[in-house]
Amino acid sequence: MIGMTPVLEARAISKRYGATVALSDVSFSLGAGEVCGLLGENGAGKSTLVKALSGVVPPDSGAMHLSGAPYRPSDINDAHRQGVATAFQELSLIPTLSVAINLFLPHPIVNFAGTVAWRRLEQDAADLLGKYGISAIDPLAPVADLPLGQRQRIEIVRAIARRPRLLLLDEPTAALADREWLFQLIARIVAEGTSILYISHKLDEIRRLCSRCIILRNGHKVLDRAVAAMSDEEIFRNMAGRSAVDRFVVVPSSVRAEAPPALRVTHLVGEGVDDISFSLQPGEILGVAGLEGQGQSRLFKSLVGLHPLRDGQIEVAGTPRILRSPRAARALGVVLVPEERKSEGIFKDLTTVANISLPAIEGASVWGLLNHRRERTLVRPVAAAVDLPEQFLPRGITALSGGNQQKAMLGRALIAAARCLLLFDPTRGVDVGAKQSIYRMMRDFVRDGGAILFYSTELDELVHLCDRCLVLYRNRVVGEVPRAALTQEQILSLAAGHAAPPVPAAAVPA
Repeated sequence: MIGMTPVLEARAISKRYGATVALSDVSFSLGAGEVCGLLGENGAGKSTLVKALSGVVPPDSGAMHLSGAPYRPSDINDAHRQGVATAFQELSLIPTLSVAINLFLPHPIVNFAGTVAWRRLEQDAADLLGKYGISAIDPLAPVADLPLGQRQRIEIVRAIARRPRLLLLDEPTAALADREWLFQLIARIVAEGTSILYISHKLDEIRRLCSRCIILRNGHKVLDRAVAAMSDEEIFRNMAGRSAVDRFVVVPSSVRAEAPPALRVTHLVGEGVDDISFSLQPGEILGVAGLEGQGQSRLFKSLVGLHPLRDGQIEVAGTPRILRSPRAARALGVVLVPEERKSEGIFKDLTTVANISLPAIEGASVWGLLNHRRERTLVRPVAAAVDLPEQFLPRGITALSGGNQQKAMLGRALIAAARCLLLFDPTRGVDVGAKQSIYRMMRDFVRDGGAILFYSTELDELVHLCDRCLVLYRNRVVGEVPRAALTQEQILSLAAGHAAPPVPAAAVPA
């Protein structure tokens, strides 16, 4: 029940980064036990607002109150002490440390001598994981060894375990295959009086969890209203400042079945890859589906040499190849766009134009020296192809929204003259507008003869964008669904391990 005194009250919060206005006079309140959605396109100011509330960055002006008392955290630990916890979309875990240490940072349990009490730490971590329904995760495992979905769970559990008065959840289901786990946790802590600011691009989640939502556009609050009182069209129009567009446009297949396969793999075997065979034709978008941890990440990384294979063969454009590294794969036109742009994709210290131009840097150099004018000339066409505004190119890549960072990574793949793109969940955590740009880029790429291997956690993307879909279960392909039979129900049935006809080796569409 919403209390009389707001748990959080924000008044006229503003934040600028140089000439860029990230937030402008944003005001709102949040009651006890309330779940309020925060919506907006990438770059609308959502992340800046979350950082201001979390103590990561101070607002330039405005005031915040927590349960009636002034609230201006000096850093994220100060926010924790005052009862505000955050589960970030760009995970804040330290990958080289264990799950147990990450759960209790920055104050791990110590003994009388002041050193870490390892046995108690491990036991307390195991108890905590069990309490929140993820006991299958080893407390001693390094975070870097966990799949992204499990890391997302650790991030969420660490925030909830602090028993905050206010919990900020930033795109919490972006990497979760099973959203019900989180929804049940939210119901539990809300019943105990915790307030939640829930940031998501998924309207079905907002409608299920939130009583009202706040919409930001270009740093301004443009709407604060009960969710039930708004249609999807109204929500989108307020987010984007324009009418909604069809999410998926039906286009004829571009598959060139008569051509040699752009990529063919036969009986691949390695850690997390169990006798996988398939072929990918020019002009085709071949989907890959699977519940969390079924080998999809290992498969994609094995195809560019990031994980060794013990057996099997890879053919590129009809020729057997050994791909020992991403550079070797890129030289043959096979390019991976990885799942985690923050840790695996972007170069944080470089500008956006430099992040995109890296594979073609020799073409932008004269006598061994980088020519910035030539670099911009090379980058402009691929930036346009992914709808990345030219004014973003000279900015540092970290100053861009998540959606624009993703566009920069796709632009880098295009400038590398890719003929076969391996896209691993490329729309994770991006808004509706950015998704439309990515879909258009994908359709244009295959229409021009490129081929795409496409994994997504959003099943409707696989259904509407793919010519056919492979389904993985326990590290192997258990089914192949042709376009005519491609439904979410069929994918889920196979992904859950239900029996399916055997998949022909290196099968190609009719």
